[in-house]
Amino acid sequence: MLTNKFTLPVPDSNARRLTTGWLLLGLSALVIGGLYTILVVLSRTPFFQEVIPWVDFFRTALVVHVNLTVLVWFLAFAGVLWSYTSSARCLSCGWFALGLACLGTLIIVISPFTGESHPLMNNYVPVLQNTVFFVGLIIFGAGFCLLVLRSCLTSFDNDNQTSGESSLRFGLFIAVVTSLFALGALIFSFLGIDDGFEGLAYFDRLFWGSGHIIQFSHTQLMLVAWLWLATVSGAYLRISPRVALFLFILGLQPVLAVPVIYLVFDVSSGNHLFWFIQLMKYGGAIAAVPIGAATLLAIIEKWRPSPGFEIERNALIFSILLFGAGGVIGFMISGSTVTVPAHYHGSIVGITIAFMGMTYHLLPQLGFARVSGKLARWQPGLYGSGQLMHITGLAWSGGYNVARKSTDSERGIEQIAGMGLMGFGGLISIIGGIVFLVLVYRSMRPGRHNPSQQTEPGPGP
Repeated sequence: MLTNKFTLPVPDSNARRLTTGWLLLGLSALVIGGLYTILVVLSRTPFFQEVIPWVDFFRTALVVHVNLTVLVWFLAFAGVLWSYTSSARCLSCGWFALGLACLGTLIIVISPFTGESHPLMNNYVPVLQNTVFFVGLIIFGAGFCLLVLRSCLTSFDNDNQTSGESSLRFGLFIAVVTSLFALGALIFSFLGIDDGFEGLAYFDRLFWGSGHIIQFSHTQLMLVAWLWLATVSGAYLRISPRVALFLFILGLQPVLAVPVIYLVFDVSSGNHLFWFIQLMKYGGAIAAVPIGAATLLAIIEKWRPSPGFEIERNALIFSILLFGAGGVIGFMISGSTVTVPAHYHGSIVGITIAFMGMTYHLLPQLGFARVSGKLARWQPGLYGSGQLMHITGLAWSGGYNVARKSTDSERGIEQIAGMGLMGFGGLISIIGGIVFLVLVYRSMRPGRHNPSQQTEPGPGP
């Protein structure tokens, strides 16, 4: 028997409602983040510039957009997966965590309209130097912290698990542990930064360690999604649950080096920054490469698509392609060129497409209508192909030493062609993102609910 079934059963009604709450938060962040994209464009138009009562709204809107579509979306989807597998223990804590996260997100959304913001485009969590923004960010962070603590308590409460189910639950738990390290790193960075640092330099160092570590958590969640999506879409996986569990443990190993970095190198030093880059560069793929390779082998060698699950299959394929492309581009980075955003766009979009595929799959489990139809089957490819063109254009231009903050007048025909491909791909991916939100809305709108949860499919012997 070549296959191993990596799926999780439909949880009870309490877990489903809490999972739905986190999913709605993540989707709302994407929708509002998209609206802020429109504001970013309008902020460069003559009439709208005159209406805005404060300066630099372009970067202000961009900061909020990034925080909503990356920080809130990713951490909210962690809440989706952890709540889906949680027990009824401390259920009120789960709802309180969600409430804090929602309140913090709302405050972040309205913060630009409360006065001058003085935006800073630092790494990982760009900020507005605005009291309201910081209040929202702290409240959201408190909600995520409570989510992580509750998930530590509820990860292994379920009995009578299959071996594949146990492996997925363990992978989710590894992501919880990694998030604890990220929260600890944030605290140690806050306490260890030299008093002389302020502005952009201060916030870069504040979020540098935790920002790198949380990427390992996102990757672990993506790997769980890969195994789950592969099973439900009909792939025959040769990897056993025991090997998968070992690989999840292996993926945690780079994170265990984090305390050493904090003990040996001062938070304000260049070595602190350097070693986190090395940790990500050489440790980020330890578990992703073998699990991705096993999944690709299953797709090529023993693929028997489960009828009705083509959307999950397509999301899985493009997730692996984007994450792999982002990883390869990471080894091409030399200096501060647009190759850097090509690398991280590929990686985070690979994770996003995996989360999109899981969203499609979980909607029927949560009581909503199943997403179906030709447009739904094309959506992962539309979004993924656009992003592949986007990062290819960036990497191409980076090869011609286009800096991350240069103007068109400084570029030759080769650089302009690469950036043109980047822009065209970005436009296609935006359309793909809008299609995703429309499809999910149609599934979740009143009157389309599915009264009975869908049975998990899986490949036969």
